[in-house]
Amino acid sequence: MKQLLLYTGLLLLMLQTACTKKFDEINTDPTQGTEENFDPNSLLSFAQYSFASPGYSQLLYPSTSMQVLASTFNYYGNGDKYVNTGGTIGYQGLIFTECYANSSRIYEMMRLTKDKNINLYNIGKIMYVLILQRCTDAYGDVPYTEANRAKEGITKPKYDRQEDIYHLMLQQLDTAIQALDPAQPRPTNDLFYKGDLTKWKRFGYSLMLRIAMRLTKIDAVTARTWAEKAAAGGTLSGVGDNAFVICDVSKAQDNTSNAMLTGNDFRELRWSKTFIDFLRSTNDPRLGVVGEVSLPGLANNGNQGLTGDTSAAAQLGLPNGYDLLGGDTDIRDRADYPGGTGTGTDVAPLGKYSRPRVNVFMKRNGTDFVLTYAESELLLAEAKARNWDVPGAAAQHYANGVGGAMQQMAQFDAAAAISADAIQRYVGTHTLDMSSLEASLEMINTQYWAATIFNFVETWSNWRRSGYPRLTPVNYPGNITGGVIPRRMIYLASEQLNNGDHYRAGVSTLTPAADLLTSRVWWDK
Repeated sequence: MKQLLLYTGLLLLMLQTACTKKFDEINTDPTQGTEENFDPNSLLSFAQYSFASPGYSQLLYPSTSMQVLASTFNYYGNGDKYVNTGGTIGYQGLIFTECYANSSRIYEMMRLTKDKNINLYNIGKIMYVLILQRCTDAYGDVPYTEANRAKEGITKPKYDRQEDIYHLMLQQLDTAIQALDPAQPRPTNDLFYKGDLTKWKRFGYSLMLRIAMRLTKIDAVTARTWAEKAAAGGTLSGVGDNAFVICDVSKAQDNTSNAMLTGNDFRELRWSKTFIDFLRSTNDPRLGVVGEVSLPGLANNGNQGLTGDTSAAAQLGLPNGYDLLGGDTDIRDRADYPGGTGTGTDVAPLGKYSRPRVNVFMKRNGTDFVLTYAESELLLAEAKARNWDVPGAAAQHYANGVGGAMQQMAQFDAAAAISADAIQRYVGTHTLDMSSLEASLEMINTQYWAATIFNFVETWSNWRRSGYPRLTPVNYPGNITGGVIPRRMIYLASEQLNNGDHYRAGVSTLTPAADLLTSRVWWDK
């Protein structure tokens, strides 16, 4: 045996010394990716696409708890009625799962590009902040400084305090924005801006503004400092700067459009009465482009190829907190129930309620917004209303934000375009109420609620921060929040099992210190 081992060793030594470098080339599979031949730009587009369209993680809680959408179907009861339904634990952990899947792609991209591609690396830093802000806003303390470092042996990352995460995000954004260099190569697979560094800087400062304004309740001094810095740097300058992705029809991903086209979702997911009533009360031109009432009958109600009635007069919102179960909370027993459509066995009980317009919001090649000019202008309006050192007037930023939100409807689909004249009439007759700070804040943040449709996690986060619009909670029998709109998501169940010590440390900083939908994260005081 010793002779065999010795022989084998000598043979290997001979091969190593006698063979040329072509040996490595011959014995390397050219179809397999290595760090040398892998293009990290693909990781940027992968993360951007996945982050922009989170599907059920934004539909089942934020969209309905914010009373923009409503549904009678059972698993939408999680957000519509604050009840635990099938898949509840998994649904509550979806944002956590998605954020770390996407941040891990960006982290790997940054590892591969550090000292090699300065712009891709720093756009990665901006993306990393964007992704993990969503996670910490949804849960509270989460892994940040030790996240995505399993290759380094960190398999149980600590939970950083949300306060520390916020300070790190602001500092890292500032560094990344300053480091972008137009003289260096640009990203080649950038779904947001096609490598336009000027737009990336505006995006970075707009994200900085969003992060800063999240602190208005808990640390107004820090909020002001960074909001003023963002405004001075230059935020998104028009709807042409909006960050969004166009969904790939062939991509088998459970994005928001695909989720809503699932049979039961399609039949029972509707615009909320709260949302439709708001649009109608102000003669908002979006009313005539966001919704449609399906043709009569159950078969037509489920036919995704039929266009319904899109006229403003026909739109009717479904009240949140109702079902079709035949009991006291059956929508058909409500006093203002408009009746179903169809006859005999072809009756659609929700047939007169408005659903999101199919060719605008449910296209498989639809638009998913990430950060918009409307959002940044409305946040600048609030900063100015607070008398912070921000260029421009609060009323003008408000008008820009409202108008921008209406302009961006055309980016969902040309069928949803609102004429410039209609936008101008609305903006001109609905000016910002400056009689008091609270009056201004209510108008600004209610419009923010309307501007962020189909970016529902952001809708929910800004509502928790601002308190606007004033929503009346649902108190459905058997709800688990005591009739309180959820203030956060519950941590991913596997974290309790696999990272228990750090999970418990994270829970300890919540108010109250319990892993509940009603506990509040650090900035939500």
